[in-house]
Amino acid sequence: MAEKEIVLSVKNLSVGFLSHGKKMNVIRNVSLDVYKGETLAIVGESGSGKSVFTKTFTGMLESNGFISNGSIKFKNKDLTKLKTTKDWKGIRGKRIATIFQDPMTSLNPLLSIGYQIEEVLMIHHGLSRKEAKEEAINLLRKVRIPEPEKRIKDYPFQYSGGMRQRVVIAVALACRPEILICDEPTTALDVTVQAQILELIRELQQEYHWTTIFITHDLGVVANVADRIAVMYGGQIVEYGTAEDIFYTPAHPYTWALLSSLPQLGTKNEPLVYIKGNPPAFTSEIIGDSFAIRNDYAMKIDYVAEPPMFKISETHFAKTWLLDPHAPKVEKPKIIQNLKERMAQAAKDLQRKVGDDDE
Repeated sequence: MAEKEIVLSVKNLSVGFLSHGKKMNVIRNVSLDVYKGETLAIVGESGSGKSVFTKTFTGMLESNGFISNGSIKFKNKDLTKLKTTKDWKGIRGKRIATIFQDPMTSLNPLLSIGYQIEEVLMIHHGLSRKEAKEEAINLLRKVRIPEPEKRIKDYPFQYSGGMRQRVVIAVALACRPEILICDEPTTALDVTVQAQILELIRELQQEYHWTTIFITHDLGVVANVADRIAVMYGGQIVEYGTAEDIFYTPAHPYTWALLSSLPQLGTKNEPLVYIKGNPPAFTSEIIGDSFAIRNDYAMKIDYVAEPPMFKISETHFAKTWLLDPHAPKVEKPKIIQNLKERMAQAAKDLQRKVGDDDE
């Protein structure tokens, strides 16, 4: 098998923020390779560090944020060395683009949809206004906006949430990026529109051959689209592997908890499973395993020593002391022991619902 091409390589990345004179370490020594053409999902609760981590790929950290250690290599260029808007001009949007959770924060409410797409085409590709308009109509058609010749004149408020997200995808398409970061792009949408947007992104990725980095708090959202999954907690990647590794042979108790709390796995007349407690605050130093205080499987060592990243297979790694040869053997929660069958049934139910809504 040919070796996969690495399009983005993160090594020992640490990111901090200054708040009221105090330094908070939000991303802690993270390493991750992203392969050309894959869909990589980065999953974790709000506050786990997902968005902060990927903002470093486009230089979009808040003004009080800074990279304290590590490197981000893209096309033999270390992105951590770029400091100014001018430095980022050839990267941000053009080669690494982002779709955000709320499309209204990405679209200017005072400008028509067509104008916003045309500006991107003129700036990045040097098209004339006439050429840009023709291409903008073509892009709206690509993302399945009906009657694009007419709707190109509309303003964002005239579109539904799902339609606005399609427009944002069209803007990203206009940039022709090599990497598309999708930051919770379906959170505000109902389940059937979510499925449609995910399918659209997947189809366009196959056509345009970009690499997708998908950020979400919901493992269920990426079950059918991700090639690999990285699970983040406490500013670190605690487990990563192929989608099958994560769904069917998960090894970290936090991954078990995320899977157990999937609404799709809920049983009628029984309460939904949830993860007790809250993610760690970054205002003080984290000692040991950051998930320990919420972990029913925690051992004494979890409170005093940070676990290393254990290798489970060539594709699967997890950062938990449970993988140490001296650790006791424990069984993962019963609700996820037959996950393959339950996820397959949930997928069938969703497809049936989407089909019914389309009729």
